[in-house]
Amino acid sequence: MLILDGVSDRPINGKTPLSEAYTPNLDKLAELGINGIMDTIAPGIRPGSDTAHLALLGYDPFKFYCGRGPIEAAGAGIEVKTGDVAFRVNFATVKGEGSIFEKIVIDRRAGRINDTDELVKAINEEVKIDSDFIFKRGSGHRGALVLRGENLSDKVTDTDPKKIGGRVKKCIALEKGAERTAEIVNDFMQKSHEVLERHPFNIKREREGLLKANALLLRGVGKLFSLPKFEERYGMSLAVISGTILIKGVGRIVGGELIEDSRITGGKDTDLNAKVDLALKALKSYDFVLLHIKACDEYGHDGDFDGKRKFIEKIDKALERILSLDFSEICVVISADHTTPVSVRDHTADPVPLSIVFDQVRKDDVKRYSEFDAYKGGLCRIRGIDLMNIILDLIDKAKKYGA
Repeated sequence: MLILDGVSDRPINGKTPLSEAYTPNLDKLAELGINGIMDTIAPGIRPGSDTAHLALLGYDPFKFYCGRGPIEAAGAGIEVKTGDVAFRVNFATVKGEGSIFEKIVIDRRAGRINDTDELVKAINEEVKIDSDFIFKRGSGHRGALVLRGENLSDKVTDTDPKKIGGRVKKCIALEKGAERTAEIVNDFMQKSHEVLERHPFNIKREREGLLKANALLLRGVGKLFSLPKFEERYGMSLAVISGTILIKGVGRIVGGELIEDSRITGGKDTDLNAKVDLALKALKSYDFVLLHIKACDEYGHDGDFDGKRKFIEKIDKALERILSLDFSEICVVISADHTTPVSVRDHTADPVPLSIVFDQVRKDDVKRYSEFDAYKGGLCRIRGIDLMNIILDLIDKAKKYGA
């Protein structure tokens, strides 16, 4: 399963980056397979990458989504346990007098700080609150926080104002019984701020004219509950290849094995050939391989039509070796998790193009992998939650429903 994150788009003057890109390999795969369009969540529902990937792996996000916090924490390498309450975290810069909650956010990413190891270590060693906690860095300015203990609740609010110039928010209980969790979060916010504000690393940054990473902003709270594991559900071992922490987290919480390599990232600098190499190698050891490529989504968020088109062409070149697979033995699925139009700069609910390549599919007349061609294919329009059922049937792993 190859997921080209955010690859599809809305037309500008009748064209999209995908329709304008030179993609002979993606086009050949579309020609060899059956095609259609897919609402990864449901028609009109704008997908997050986390909920979309759950759906694509056969987990109904309306039933199994536990919030982004636990998924991000799992992706950061924390062994998240049932009952843990987790948050996504940003290192940020705040200014002002008084407590953390009286201060103004002047940068939600602390100047896009990338070297936070010393700060993470200090927080874990020096902050003491009325709960066990695990704090780990993510990529760049990001991190993840897990609270662990009895009677913790995820029915609390974020502390991130989500805008420059806003005050840091207090965590507030949303229901009876969540008050203690809110108090723990607020205590963590204040104490971590005090540690960061005086840390030599931040004092050095300030001296060098850089922004202090002197606050943590928490959002995406969720509480992990028990999910059935992928191998238990489908009788197949799962490998996940991604440089994106969120997708790694989805893989971990469903029991997949992460295949990691320093050459692969969640950004525009990723080594696409290395990713394809890892995927082809993984096919020899795992039944199901999820290969995720992120950067098209970044170009969409940046509003960069030409950059997105050029990156799609780079992906296509790296995929040439996929055509040499034995499609009587290996089923290949190519799709996206959502649409990220350059005109919107965010996710939209537009359906994404989908191709399934396998010797036993009913091939259609589609000869291009694009938004304008996929809808003419034999798959018509499906939901993401339907995809695993279609795959299981094709590879003869489906169980009969009824007599």
